[in-house]
Amino acid sequence: MSAVSAMTEAVTEALPSTMQAIVAREPGDASVLVLTERPVPQSGPGEVLLRVLAAGINRPDIMQRQGIAKPAPGVTDVLGLEVCGEVVACGPGVDPALRGTRRMALVPGGGYAPWCVAAVDHSFAVPARLSDAEAAALPEGLFTVWHNLFELGRLAMGETVLIHGATGGIGSLAVQMAHAAGCTVIATASDEACFAELKAMGADLAICWPTTDFVQACMDFSGGRGVDVVLDIVGGDYVRRNLQAMAFGGRHVSLSFMQGSAVTVELLTLMQRQLSLHSSTMRPQTHAEKTRMAHAIARHVLPLLASGRIAPRLHARLPLAQAAQAHALLESGQVFGKLVLEP
Repeated sequence: MSAVSAMTEAVTEALPSTMQAIVAREPGDASVLVLTERPVPQSGPGEVLLRVLAAGINRPDIMQRQGIAKPAPGVTDVLGLEVCGEVVACGPGVDPALRGTRRMALVPGGGYAPWCVAAVDHSFAVPARLSDAEAAALPEGLFTVWHNLFELGRLAMGETVLIHGATGGIGSLAVQMAHAAGCTVIATASDEACFAELKAMGADLAICWPTTDFVQACMDFSGGRGVDVVLDIVGGDYVRRNLQAMAFGGRHVSLSFMQGSAVTVELLTLMQRQLSLHSSTMRPQTHAEKTRMAHAIARHVLPLLASGRIAPRLHARLPLAQAAQAHALLESGQVFGKLVLEP
């Protein structure tokens, strides 16, 4: 056994065999989240074992808790899709020099725990300027925004994008990434108190959707042309209204459906104006697809994070044991940015 192998094995043996992690004891509201005992995971081929420093909270976590979305076969029932952690062990095929470094990672589950495994191909070195909590708030958003806004939505420099739910973790990151790409950004939010910060992030126009017709506001702002891309989290009747706000050849991208997944679309409208509808969710993407996205993110987005041109907006940091309170807070609609759990 080499000295490096012996050192890695010694680190692994020093870990406890079990840990306290957050799971949903049954489908339901935030109260079903409990701390329970689970085995400390072990890193397999191409994986690193992370001592979790912070874990981000996302709406897919809520959907898993509710029983709407379930982990893939063989994936832990511990919640959590993004983490920042210190590498404490490297599986076969992983450079042992990564031990002791900070990585932020997109994971299929297991983030709400003191230890978590991550595919090294779906992780990034944490830029020095980012705190552990800030790094943990990024991976899900980076993959989601990159894939949906720039790959599916084909957003390009000089185009105009309408981003709904701009105060959310995904939305606030999308505003910054679209602005950094040289696009005109229209953001919707429920509270005008957030407008100044949204504009500082890069929004050219902020719309208070409870009091303003966003379709008319978009048309007025664009001189009647409409927007090139819509990033939507609402679904339901919003899809029909979004199409009314779009320019010829526009692309509509659905991330979620808070008002329902069943929508009515007039195909003649799509045909006459050459509009297209797109949607995706990150969890079912293959390992290879996520790896491909990670390479693109590392090339195009990480330099912006390292320079400070893009930064996550943290709403609050809570102890791991308060996961239920964190879920309830996210569902209240009063969160601007991301919530992060810290073991």
